[in-house]
Amino acid sequence: MTVLPFLTREDRATAVPAVRAHLAGSGLLAYPTETVYGLGSRAREADVAALSALKGRDPGKPFLLLVSGRQMAERAGLVFSAAANALAEAFWPGPLTLILPGGGRLPATLCGPEGGFAVRWTSHAGIARLIEELGEPLTSTSANRPGGQTAPGVGALQDLFADAIATGTLLILDGGVLGNVPPSTIVDCTGRQPRLVREGALPRAELQGRVGRFAP
Repeated sequence: MTVLPFLTREDRATAVPAVRAHLAGSGLLAYPTETVYGLGSRAREADVAALSALKGRDPGKPFLLLVSGRQMAERAGLVFSAAANALAEAFWPGPLTLILPGGGRLPATLCGPEGGFAVRWTSHAGIARLIEELGEPLTSTSANRPGGQTAPGVGALQDLFADAIATGTLLILDGGVLGNVPPSTIVDCTGRQPRLVREGALPRAELQGRVGRFAP
């Protein structure tokens, strides 16, 4: 079993036990999000290393975390400043990634050079429910090779990661073909003032219009 349908509520309910078993065996996952297809794993040292190898990415470059709610981020030890709190209340769940300090319960390999962990409460209903059922965050990176186009659907995923699929390392959740949606906006909230790292699906003007002085 290398591809599981993930379009309907029934599909998603059926997929949960299979995904849980696959991840428990240190397997990797390809899945749809509210922006692009992602690749992910459990937030464990060995699993993150395997994800870096699959992606062909420098192991020193961390991945972000997807959570099913703010409480999951806080259980992982992540700390919300006043700015992070305002941004999360305004834009979570949604395509906003916050870089937060703390994370004492997370692998150090997920910590970025600014001393924080990138985290997003995904607004993809199926993936948020899956993460809630798993009871722990899911790592996330775009489903592509470094510098390449993100796979828009299952066919492209199968072409890009054929070897990992053949060995049973990679399980694909088929959420259909995704449109050309910008990636999430990233805001660094580890310092005294929030800093815009990447302007993506949420433009700076929208951040400023919603949260004023708490925006980057």
